[in-house]
Amino acid sequence: MAAHLPTISPMQSTQNSHSQLLLLLVSLLLLFPGESHGDVNRLLLDQLNQVGLVNLLEQATRPNVPQDLSNYDFIVVGAGAAGSSLAARLSENPQWSVALIEAGGVENIAHLTPVVAGYLQQTASNWGYKSVPQKLSCHGMNNNECALPRGKVLGGTSSINYMIYNRGNRRDFDGWAAAGNPGWSYEEVLPYFLRSENAQLQGLENSPYHNHSGPLSVEYVRFRSKLVDAFVEASVESGLPRTDYNGESQFGVSYVQATTLNGRRHSAYSAYIKPVRDFRPNLQIFTFSRVTRILIDEGTKTAYGVEFHYKNKAYTFKARREVIISAGTFNSPQLLMLSGIGPEDNLKAIGIPLIKALPVGKKMYDHMCHFGPTFVTNTTGQTTFTSRVTAAEVLSYLLAGNPATKLSSIGGVEALAFLKTQRSKLPQDWPDIELIMVTGSLASDEGTGLKLGANFKDEIYDRMYRELADAEQDHFTLLVMQFHPKSIGRLWLRDRNPLSWPMIDPKYFIAEEDVEFLLDGIKASLRIIQMPAMQRIGARLLKRTVPGCESFKFASDDYWRCSIRTLSYTLHHQVATCRMGPETDPTTVVNHQLKVHGMRRLRVVDTSVIPVPPTAHTNAAAFMIGEKAADMIRSEWS
Repeated sequence: MAAHLPTISPMQSTQNSHSQLLLLLVSLLLLFPGESHGDVNRLLLDQLNQVGLVNLLEQATRPNVPQDLSNYDFIVVGAGAAGSSLAARLSENPQWSVALIEAGGVENIAHLTPVVAGYLQQTASNWGYKSVPQKLSCHGMNNNECALPRGKVLGGTSSINYMIYNRGNRRDFDGWAAAGNPGWSYEEVLPYFLRSENAQLQGLENSPYHNHSGPLSVEYVRFRSKLVDAFVEASVESGLPRTDYNGESQFGVSYVQATTLNGRRHSAYSAYIKPVRDFRPNLQIFTFSRVTRILIDEGTKTAYGVEFHYKNKAYTFKARREVIISAGTFNSPQLLMLSGIGPEDNLKAIGIPLIKALPVGKKMYDHMCHFGPTFVTNTTGQTTFTSRVTAAEVLSYLLAGNPATKLSSIGGVEALAFLKTQRSKLPQDWPDIELIMVTGSLASDEGTGLKLGANFKDEIYDRMYRELADAEQDHFTLLVMQFHPKSIGRLWLRDRNPLSWPMIDPKYFIAEEDVEFLLDGIKASLRIIQMPAMQRIGARLLKRTVPGCESFKFASDDYWRCSIRTLSYTLHHQVATCRMGPETDPTTVVNHQLKVHGMRRLRVVDTSVIPVPPTAHTNAAAFMIGEKAADMIRSEWS
């Protein structure tokens, strides 16, 4: 078990934040009684954007204007789960100065309220990336462009995601080690998962797979509908065991474990940075600062600093020891390429002088989901409609600290099931498919949140979900996610402008087999619905034909194949753009110590180094990578 680390502990939101949220939500609920639910949701989104004024308060109370040519021992670029945990751990040594540079601002009260997670993808806290138009997927999205959300805020994607905590399968990490990455086997990474965790999981208090003294709060979502109880019971009836999917075996079904603290989001910022930033003068945090280039001595191939923009002015910071890139699966490879490290053909074509030829961005994997099937039920009042949140629930959540109201629902996600398919060639204890049970759909926010954030076409919402919203019909959705896709995408630069988006082509479903695995998952979900527990609540398939799939018999295999290519939805689990592996492997960018091949004093520390798609949601792994990297760096420099 990891040792107790008293320097960082979970911290609840301040009373001021509670009061602001109270004023915001109660005003919307009580002051606009004549508005339609859709109008209230739009007002909510407007208000959520406006409370970004918290960043003005932040800069007034913690002014930290960069000083050009400042020197630090370590410069960490990006304050997501890996970057925040790494910066916090390195700054535990008071003799080391650490600069943490983040392109976004600070969290506000919207980020802390789990039920509004779907709205955050429309805010400035999301980089807002989209894929290039897809030929084989995302047919239900505008211009066939898949939305690819990434966090642009202190906390990174951990501040805008759906808070699901899923570490992965022991075989994932043993595979990393076997591929030439010593130190990354399951037994070697488990202590770092534990070090980060402060688990409050009823029934698992004595589990050797959970720790109770780390900075990151992990808890079961306390709000539970009757629908999720029926789903868990039906899953067991279908043959799935109850499991702790972060424990001995993933296979089975479980209520979801989430990175929340007393029902509020617990992001990397809340867990690692906020508790210590005012007490560590050696940790300097710079927000709204966009790093544009790594400074590299071409002769020695040594990184010695970064260039960045703050308020339209260019600055330079220098690193005495290391530059560490933790900017995420899209921005880390972009920054390497802008600095002359990447594929020779791409850099030559856009006029960037080559310093080191490496396959940066040449591979990218992602977990693709099918957004459905959706099922209606005979129950009432169980689906998470944001418009159903009452003033009494807001008061209970904020003033009484009740973590079991609808406001604590992590965007409606309530349970996960891990399955095998008959076509699988993997060992029996290595799941192929995850079912994500959501008490809702695009109808939950009446098309004002997730639909827009995910870039769904209007006709998808209008023809499939609008009627559910208008009637406030109880329903739930089982998102079907494939863990081990064969399709491989890529990322490259269109030009040398550091403020341009990288070009991102996930190439979803270029491997036809990936569609078949999702089809197997859909069939498994339909079998679960036939179980007695589901039949007792009248669960039945929503009979609304997916637009574009009208030529196929409803619910036939070919219909579902069409639906998979149409309702294609990513949970932002992209990996491998800065792939980890031995230098002898021509597909890799960093070694097992996360050092960039052929470079000195330059590492990449984030999920871009994950070599193959894990049997996990990547947020938990990002914390582990940050924790492990901190130990490697401390060992080297101590």
